[in-house]
Amino acid sequence: MGRWCGVRRRTGAGGARPPASGRPAGAGAVRPRATAAVRLAAVTVLLATTASLPGGTALAAGAAGGAEGYAFADGAARVEGASDTAGAALLQPGATYRSSLARNDTLYYRLELDADSDTYVSVTAVPGSEGEVTAVDGVRVAVRDADGASCSLGSATFGAAHSPRPVTAWGMREIEPGASRCQDAGTYYVAVERVRPEDSPPDDWDLELTTATEPRPRQAGPTEPPGTWDSASPEPLAGQPERRAGGSGFARATAVGQGVWQSDIRPGQTLYYKVPVDWGRQVYASAELGGSDDASGYTTGALRLGLHNPVRGEVDDAAKGYTGRPAAVGLAALPPVAYPNRYASSRQVGALRFAGDYYLVVHLAAQVADDFGDGPFRLTLRVRLRGTAEAGPGYTGEPRPKGVFELSAADRAAAPENGATRDGDAAMRAVAVGGIGTGSLLLAGLAVWTVTARRRAA
Repeated sequence: MGRWCGVRRRTGAGGARPPASGRPAGAGAVRPRATAAVRLAAVTVLLATTASLPGGTALAAGAAGGAEGYAFADGAARVEGASDTAGAALLQPGATYRSSLARNDTLYYRLELDADSDTYVSVTAVPGSEGEVTAVDGVRVAVRDADGASCSLGSATFGAAHSPRPVTAWGMREIEPGASRCQDAGTYYVAVERVRPEDSPPDDWDLELTTATEPRPRQAGPTEPPGTWDSASPEPLAGQPERRAGGSGFARATAVGQGVWQSDIRPGQTLYYKVPVDWGRQVYASAELGGSDDASGYTTGALRLGLHNPVRGEVDDAAKGYTGRPAAVGLAALPPVAYPNRYASSRQVGALRFAGDYYLVVHLAAQVADDFGDGPFRLTLRVRLRGTAEAGPGYTGEPRPKGVFELSAADRAAAPENGATRDGDAAMRAVAVGGIGTGSLLLAGLAVWTVTARRRAA
């Protein structure tokens, strides 16, 4: 593709109680069902309260990722990649899938696309923690039309640290003014393979695949990327850090906004955070690793910080070696999120093409344990948002998955425009407001439950 060919780098069950002996059949049959309905309503409200906690997961699932490895999306359908296009399984837009990739395989999956929407595919490859990986190995994703013509090619590699970690590559089919390739409706294929199979570990890699579609804007806008922006790196945020454990996968990413966040991280661990970024806003982030009692070794590229867009495409990354003394790494100053960014020749700028949840991914190289022990080590994440939110392009249809390129009211409350309010305060206020209403419903439901039970007893 001319301007940008894609990524170049990388129950609760509650039943009615049976009628008591000697109770009239009619009354005994109705009241237990009513009581069960009230119980179900109360349980539903309780589950809704739990689900609204920060981090987007239930209490039992809200812990940081650790030795248990990458947390795949709940309910992701299992799909087998085919050895050729003839047997390729269909990937539905907006869905998430699980698969696996052998060392020497090239796997094919199928897409059925219209002629109006941009389509994005991401593939996260999760190697085993024991195998040795090389810096240039990783995963490669290609999107091709039915004739085999390339729509995009992207890859992601493990980097200089040689540390096994989840790596995510993305590909796309874009509808472009004046383009002649990959513009028609019909069948397309996604090809997935390892970058350097000859140097790759022999074990199979687990895969998580996602698909997303982006409709056309209602009105045609500029087809040139913004020329300039404030490219000066802002001063890192100061202040007392707030504890916020990172998630163990994209689907379990912990929600944060502007602020200073602290967690623990162990060698070989990868933590995921998500930051709501609106149209017109810039995101800047840095990560700091605390010192070790033994400052006598060195690990190349030990601390890695990456930024991924709402469809999991990598925007930017940076890494820093570790000597046992405190170390920090920061992302480059990036332009504001804007629809015309997609017309830029720069990979980083082109990836900042839509609003939504952006992901900060922090990895601590497994080799850190060789010189500095198993930890845990203190991790401090500083997130700053600049700029004023703007209106989006106004899509002609509904993106899939729904809402992937927009922010909710709670998201905006967690990312104030003036930069003065910390996310923790705003998010906690939002949760408190929701919690008051939800808690009131819960108490009301429990009260009805109690009254019903007392009447039955009477």
